Amino acid sequence: MPSASTYSRPSSLDEALTFIQSTSGKALKILAGGTDLLIQMRAGLYPDTALLDIKNIPETMSITIEPNQVRIGAAAAASEICANIQLRQLYPGLVEGIEYIGSTQIQSRATFGGNLCNASPAADGVPALIAAGGTCLIVGPEGRRINPISTICTGPGETALGQGEFIAEFILPIPKPGSADAYLRFTPRNEMDIAVVGVAANLSVDADGTCTRAQVVIGAIAPTALVASDVAACLVDQPLTPKIIDKAGEIASQLGSPLTDKRGTSEYRHQIAGVLTKRAIKIAAERAKKAH
Repeated sequence: MPSASTYSRPSSLDEALTFIQSTSGKALKILAGGTDLLIQMRAGLYPDTALLDIKNIPETMSITIEPNQVRIGAAAAASEICANIQLRQLYPGLVEGIEYIGSTQIQSRATFGGNLCNASPAADGVPALIAAGGTCLIVGPEGRRINPISTICTGPGETALGQGEFIAEFILPIPKPGSADAYLRFTPRNEMDIAVVGVAANLSVDADGTCTRAQVVIGAIAPTALVASDVAACLVDQPLTPKIIDKAGEIASQLGSPLTDKRGTSEYRHQIAGVLTKRAIKIAAERAKKAH
């Protein structure tokens, strides 16, 4: 591991808080998976930084399915999340998102907490987390608080977390009957690449196929994952016919302010956003019909 002036691997949230308080006034970094942070440290970006490793705390590492909610530790490895059969059944789109992150080796370290707090606009794990309508437990020197996941990222590489704060776990509602999600992304390569666009759809449909609730979140077209409320409004109280889904895709293709880079032009990203939105809605709708 790259050197840090102070390193701690506590076994409880209270121990973590004690360490944080002892580093008051000193730069502090949280190690959840480390797949981005360790690279940055090797590059010499944080030469005099206290490092808090949260991969030894039960709350940050566990995956618990409760009667009314799902609790996913912020430092639970992607490989464990992908292997959890119950979680795959409840939130297939959520698992699809984190499944895209890196190689098999990276999956053994990568986490939802790190993916969210790294705050990349193209993060694959974030859109489905937000679309699930969940919250996160934030722990810090001032105590504990619960915030919507959608409020955490404020810009590229920036979060709403205060000094010494970290996310301990994510809390998601148990999907109701007739509800399901899906996540799709497009990349220049099939694996281990950054998304040109990523789309999560989380829907509820009634027995007649009418959409009763919708959340669509699009990544890589704005500074943070974009909650496409206009797309959702287009779907709610409508039968999910090809015409309605096409309209949703058209709306999605006009959203955001995507950059032009080596992976694609702004115009291309707009187009891909529309295509992926239609496909994600179709998949989520089919899954929701089977979930009655």
